[in-house]
Amino acid sequence: MSSSPRNCCINPSILSADFVNLEAELARIGNADAVHVDVMDNHFVPNLTIGLPVVERLQKVSPVPLDAHLMISNVDRWAPQFADAGLHSVTFHVEASDAPIKLARELRARGAKAGMALRPATPVEPYLDMLPELDMLLIMTVEPGFGGQAFLDVMLPKIRRARAAVEGSGVNVAIQVDGGITEETITRAAEAGANVFVAGSAVYGKPSPADAIEALRAKGQLAFASKTTTPEPRKA
Repeated sequence: MSSSPRNCCINPSILSADFVNLEAELARIGNADAVHVDVMDNHFVPNLTIGLPVVERLQKVSPVPLDAHLMISNVDRWAPQFADAGLHSVTFHVEASDAPIKLARELRARGAKAGMALRPATPVEPYLDMLPELDMLLIMTVEPGFGGQAFLDVMLPKIRRARAAVEGSGVNVAIQVDGGITEETITRAAEAGANVFVAGSAVYGKPSPADAIEALRAKGQLAFASKTTTPEPRKA
């Protein structure tokens, strides 16, 4: 029997929150499983958000764990410092790392869960042997850099292949998806095998972010319970 995570988690993205009132915005999502913090440097992606000093302050006031998504260059240098800040999990992009296995081990050694992200065009297969080094695999369902993009259904087969690999190996690795998650698309992503969902406007764009989280979690859990891990056949 696989030991992979079974419960669906909702990690709201503060990229859609009011940056002037982040402490208050965090208080509105106290029922979330974690807070997704997008760190962008305008080099790895064409956008600039927040850096380590702001994340350190968020860590001190957040009612739920922080899950940092580092969309930055030179990630081998910077990621360990986010782990040192006490974050629950730190996710780096494999495309930005020169030594992803070493980095994943360093994050774990410093007390954070290690996540690895893949851009839409990055295949998952070359990294499946790394699964024992990871706590989470993030499959981007939009191009990283900006919120509000539409979910890329072309990523569903990739999610299925990743889930099949996790189930087959028996490792305890969550599969996270980020980009375009709504009450509609979470069903498709969960049926494909994702169990951790980043949602921005689908949470903060609602009158009650807490109610939105519960609605998303219910839909995701129901769909994940009925998922199939059989990969789609490759087209000739």
